[in-house]
Amino acid sequence: MDQRLNELSKKIETYKERVSNEEMTKTAFIMPFFEILGYDTRNPFEFVPEFTADIADLKGEKVDYGIFINDKVEFIVECKNWKENLINHDKQLNRYFNVVDSHIGILTNGIQYKFFTDLEEANKMDKNPFYEFNILDLKEKDLIQLKKFTKSTFDRNKILDTAEELKYLTLLKAYLKNEFDNPSDEFVSCMLSGIFDGIKTAKIKDKFRPLVKKAINEHFNDMLREKLENAFQLNVEDTKSNELLDEAIEVVDENIPVTTEDEIAGLSIIKSLLLELVPNIEKITHKDTLSYFGVLFEDNTRKWICRLYFNSQNKYISFPILENGERTLKEEKIPLTNIFEISKYKERLVEIIQLYI
Repeated sequence: MDQRLNELSKKIETYKERVSNEEMTKTAFIMPFFEILGYDTRNPFEFVPEFTADIADLKGEKVDYGIFINDKVEFIVECKNWKENLINHDKQLNRYFNVVDSHIGILTNGIQYKFFTDLEEANKMDKNPFYEFNILDLKEKDLIQLKKFTKSTFDRNKILDTAEELKYLTLLKAYLKNEFDNPSDEFVSCMLSGIFDGIKTAKIKDKFRPLVKKAINEHFNDMLREKLENAFQLNVEDTKSNELLDEAIEVVDENIPVTTEDEIAGLSIIKSLLLELVPNIEKITHKDTLSYFGVLFEDNTRKWICRLYFNSQNKYISFPILENGERTLKEEKIPLTNIFEISKYKERLVEIIQLYI
C-alpha cells in the first residue's frame, strides 16, 4: 500500500496541471486513492456517488460519496477541484454529518485530505479535523495512520478511540510550533517563572523573548546532535566499525578505498533513521569504493539505499531514481553542507528501503 500511495503522489504531481475541474479531480486523484485503501469504487453497494439521505431537511442536497462497509455507511466524502482551498468548504459535509449514521466525514480536493468526527458534541461535526495530510507530502506517520482507514482493517471504534488523541496532538504541535517560532507574552512569562524573580514587565519580556527562542532552538539542536552522536558511538563500538576506523588511520595503497570517520558517522545516521522500518539494523550494510561509500540492504549491491560521496571537499548524498515505483540505474546527487543534513532525507531513505523489505 505504501508504494502505491507514493506512486499515486508522483502521478498527481505530474498530472495536476492537466486536471481542470472537479470531475476530473475525482476520477484521476480521489477514486484511485480510495481504491488503494481497498474500496471498490465500481461497486454501487460500497462506493455510492452523489450520496443522499432520505431526510426532508436535506431534500436535493448530496455529498459526493458515501462509502459503505457491511451495508453501513462509514464515511461521507465531499470533493472539490484540486485547485480549490478547502477552507470554508465543509458546510455541506457538516449538514449531512448531523443526520447520517456516520461518524467520519472526509473533505478533500484530491491533494489535501481532512478527516472530521464528532468529539466535542455528539452527532455534530467538529470545526477542526482530527487528522489531515497532503498526498504530495506524505510522511511516514501518514502511511501508518492511513492503514487504519483501509477496508480490510477498518474498525470504527478503534478509529474513534484514537481520533481524540490525534486531534489534540495535532493542535498541541501547532501551538508549540507557533510558540517556539514566535514566543507569546504568556509563554515568555511561563519560561521566566523558574529563573527570574523580578516583575515580568513588558520591557523584561521583550528583552528575554529572543533568548527564549534561542534557548529552544539550541536545546533541540543539542538533542538531535546527542542522538546522532549516540548512534555513531554504538556503531563505532561494533567490531567491524572499529576495524574500518583503524583502516582509515593507516596509510594504505592508493587503489584501496579508505573508509573515513565521516562515512561511518553517515552510516550511523542512516541506520538510526531506518530503525523503525528495519529493527534488525545489521541488515543495513555498506560497501566502500574509491568513488563513493555505498549503503546497502542485506549486503546486496542491487539493493543500494544511497551513496555517500565524501572523498572530496564537497560532500554529496545520492539516491536511486525511481520510475513507476521501480529503481532505475540512474541516481540523483544532492549536495550536503554537513553530515547531519542526511536527516533531512529520511523520507527518501524510507521510500527506497520499502522497495526491499
